[in-house]
Amino acid sequence: MAGGAANKRSAPLPVRDGVGPSLLWLQEGSWPNMLAFLVEHFPHIDSPTWQARMARGEVLDRDGHPVAPDTPYRRGRCIYYYREIEAETPIPFTEEILFQDAHLLVADKPHFLPVTPSGRFLQETLLVRLKKRTGLMDLVPIHRLDRETAGVVIFSHDPATRGLYQSLFQKRAMHKVYHALAPSSDTLSFPLTRHSCIVKGEPFFCMHEIDAHANAETRIELLERRGELSLYALHPVTGRQHQLRVHMSALGLPIMNDAFYPEALPNKLDDVSSPLQLLAKEIAFDDPLTGTRRNFQSRQKIIFPVI
Repeated sequence: MAGGAANKRSAPLPVRDGVGPSLLWLQEGSWPNMLAFLVEHFPHIDSPTWQARMARGEVLDRDGHPVAPDTPYRRGRCIYYYREIEAETPIPFTEEILFQDAHLLVADKPHFLPVTPSGRFLQETLLVRLKKRTGLMDLVPIHRLDRETAGVVIFSHDPATRGLYQSLFQKRAMHKVYHALAPSSDTLSFPLTRHSCIVKGEPFFCMHEIDAHANAETRIELLERRGELSLYALHPVTGRQHQLRVHMSALGLPIMNDAFYPEALPNKLDDVSSPLQLLAKEIAFDDPLTGTRRNFQSRQKIIFPVI
């Protein structure tokens, strides 16, 4: 199966344009040569493209030997290659670096920018942009935000201390606050806490609640009400996928401009004029190295629309 970016200490190809090589372990199968396998395994990449990459020495085995079109296919081998996207959609918004020291980099992510390469985005991702901007090739996000969500993202760039910071999320020792704009309610009393069981649903990229033991918890506060819209502070205790969006929608308060909840809207995410009104406003924690209280806040704001 295809993997993500390869470990730079073992990969025979260097980081290029902020992106490390991807690796692929060859599974059971019968192909006459590597070119035939690659064309079948990656149907969106044609034979001439793979031949050109091989001619440039951009497809290598684990030992750094070039893989040629007629190289025999052998189960158990590992090959390295560069992932490329022919026509990547530009994201017309810019990230901001809020903080950087010897261990961490904290960024303020704009709406629509993915955190890491995936699908049709490679260069237009927060991770790759920051690697190219800072030269820090060991950057790794220690948590994630949805592409549609803006706000604070913490990266580690010191492998020696990365585990200490990652463990804070595992221990739920990170205090996170989100701001969201959603309908006002005349029936709910705030603050309130939503407990539920969130699992994968249909379509496959959406989540939904089922009647089972709760695995997700969010505390919700009302910050300001202006007629039919209100600004809420959301405090996730757990970190399930799309948790805040699912919980708000289940309460009858879908977040403004949500393309997935309560209804998935095809191609809505390509409309950058209507960003999801959800912002990762603040992250606070006790630094595991110094014991100092850290608090990072987004400089972005959720603004009520002018009517």
